[in-house]
Amino acid sequence: MIQLFTASGTGLIPMTGDEPSGQALWIDLLRPSAEEVALVERLGISVPSLQDMEEIEISNRLYRDQGYEFMTALLPGQTEAMGQASMPVTFISGHGRLITVRHHAPRPFETFPSRAGRSSAGCASGEHLFLGLIEEILGRQADHLEGVSRTLDETSRAVFSGDATQKPAVLQSALLTIAAQGEILSRVTLGLMTLERAVAYFGQALEERPEAKALRAHAKARLRDLQALQVHADFLSGRLSQAMDATLGMVNLAQNMTVRILSVVAALFLPPTLIASAYGMNFATLPGIAAAPWSFALSLILMALSALATYLFFRWKNWL
Repeated sequence: MIQLFTASGTGLIPMTGDEPSGQALWIDLLRPSAEEVALVERLGISVPSLQDMEEIEISNRLYRDQGYEFMTALLPGQTEAMGQASMPVTFISGHGRLITVRHHAPRPFETFPSRAGRSSAGCASGEHLFLGLIEEILGRQADHLEGVSRTLDETSRAVFSGDATQKPAVLQSALLTIAAQGEILSRVTLGLMTLERAVAYFGQALEERPEAKALRAHAKARLRDLQALQVHADFLSGRLSQAMDATLGMVNLAQNMTVRILSVVAALFLPPTLIASAYGMNFATLPGIAAAPWSFALSLILMALSALATYLFFRWKNWL
C-alpha cells in the first residue's frame, strides 16, 4: 500500500492518486507491491527490499545513495498477523522529500499525519518531516515505557502483599506479566538504540542541507530525547530484574512452606505409626493381649499422646 502526503498550511493532507509526483512531501510504503516500488523508483529512488532492511551491518542500514540518506531502524509495531514484533523501517530523506518503507504498522505512522503541524520541527520539507516523525515515534516509545512502569507498580504490590505466598495463582500471574513487560521493554530498547544511530547519521549528513543549522538543532534535541529515554529504559530493566527475582523468591518461599507442612505432618504420625505397627503384628499369641483386654484402648491413647508430644515439641522449637 502506498500513501502520499503533501503540505497544506501547517500540516499534512493525503494526496489523491497512486502515482508519486514532485508535490508529494511524504511517500509512505506499507508492504509495497512490485508495481508500487516501480512507481517510486521512477523518481530516482532505489527502494530496499525487506531482506535488505533486515541486514544487521551498519553499512546496509545507514548509507547515502543518489543524494538520499537511507536510515533503517527497528521499531515495535503490529504485524500483518495482528501480533506485536520489532521490524525494520527505512527512512529515505533527500531532495526535500521523505520516503518510508515498512512491512508492519507502528502506531506513530498512523497518528503523525494529523499531528505533523504541531511537531517542533514542522513539515516544511522532507527533512523536517523526518525529525517530526522521529519525535512522534519517541512519544510512542515513552508511552510504552510509562505502561511498563505502571504495570510493574501493580505487579509489585501484588507480589509483596502479605498473603502472596498463600496464592500461587497470584505469583504465576505476576511471572507471566513480568515476562510480557520484559518483552515490550526489549523491543523499545532496541528501537531506541537503532533510532539513535539513524538520527546521529542524519545529523552528520546535514552539512549539505540549506537549512543545516536549524535542522541540526532539532536533530540534537531528538538525540537528547533518545538518550533520556534510554536512561529510563535502563532503569526499568533493573526494576524488571528486581521484580522477577522477588517473585521467584516468593515462589520459593511458598514451596518451602508447603514442603515444611508436609514434613511436619509426616513427623507427627511417625510415633503413632510405630506404636500401631507394634500392636498390629500378626502373631498367634501377642504378649499382654490376654492378660490386659484394655491394651487396645491403651495403644490408641499412646498414639494420640505421642502425636501431641511431637506437636508440642515442634511448637517449642518454633518449627511451626
